[in-house]
Amino acid sequence: MITTALIPGRPAPRLISRDMVACMRAGAVIVDLAVERGGNCELARAGEVVESSGVKIVGHHNVPSRIAASASSLYAKNVFAFLEILVDKNAKALAINWDDEIIKATVLTHDGAVVHPSFAPKSAA
Repeated sequence: MITTALIPGRPAPRLISRDMVACMRAGAVIVDLAVERGGNCELARAGEVVESSGVKIVGHHNVPSRIAASASSLYAKNVFAFLEILVDKNAKALAINWDDEIIKATVLTHDGAVVHPSFAPKSAA
């Protein structure tokens, strides 16, 4: 569960009480993005990861600044994985398998024709 409720100029509203956390299944995770203004979860602590009844309550400071590096790394891994299927490792050359489902889903044009169904010209009826 990710909580983000904030009202400008006021403390964060309490959305999740101690009792609610106690009713959650062990292994549940709460990420309180409002923790710096008091938190949406009663048990959240700014700058800490707290565990209560097997529920983890994440209260990291400035979560958006943490996401950029992770998102960039994940994007880079996805781009690498995509480019990897375009190359024959033994020949060390570009070798596109036009029958690969990932290639089919991402190619818009091939040999001068629009091949992706979403971009193909509409036939006149």
